[in-house]
Amino acid sequence: MLPANGSRNVLIVDPDPGHCSMLGRALLLRDYEVYVSHDGESALGIAGAAAVGHAVVELQLPDHSGLKLVERLKASNGKLKIVVLASHPSIATAVEAIKLGAIHYLPKPARPEEVIAAFERGNGDAAIAVDSRPLSLEAFIWEHIDRALVENGGNVSAAARALDMHRRTLQRKLRQRTRHMNRTLRVPEHVRDEVFCPVEPA
Repeated sequence: MLPANGSRNVLIVDPDPGHCSMLGRALLLRDYEVYVSHDGESALGIAGAAAVGHAVVELQLPDHSGLKLVERLKASNGKLKIVVLASHPSIATAVEAIKLGAIHYLPKPARPEEVIAAFERGNGDAAIAVDSRPLSLEAFIWEHIDRALVENGGNVSAAARALDMHRRTLQRKLRQRTRHMNRTLRVPEHVRDEVFCPVEPA
């Protein structure tokens, strides 16, 4: 039986079962009702059936861009509070996530306290310090690549043309970034094997 009141219902959308497990357990301890999906399509089904009030969405999903999922979730529930997690955060994807309706954008891995604080705060903070340091060369390059991907709807071929880069070169860079992400976000085997079971909609 799904709760009628979605104010404490949280949907975690992340292909990494280890991260879902750790974040999900932390939210359960704080009296949230937790639902888990590892892809965009099942996330949309759960969100509709469970009347969730909050969502945590990873940008890189196997079947959707996280940005497209944010857009579709907000279209189905304008009051939904969405926090976006990014393994490789960039200005381009942060701006688009907020424009599409997310209330916050956090680099991954994010601590549960950061996610909960984002849900509870909701509004922007005008007092936050402004960082005047320039981007590193690597960060600047990825900002450029991410912006091209966003502007071309995630289409790698179109983004490569916009960047005046061979498609295979861009694909290789993206694969290398994914491998780096997997190494960076690895969790202990006993945690990764203990999948936090999704709650299926009734």
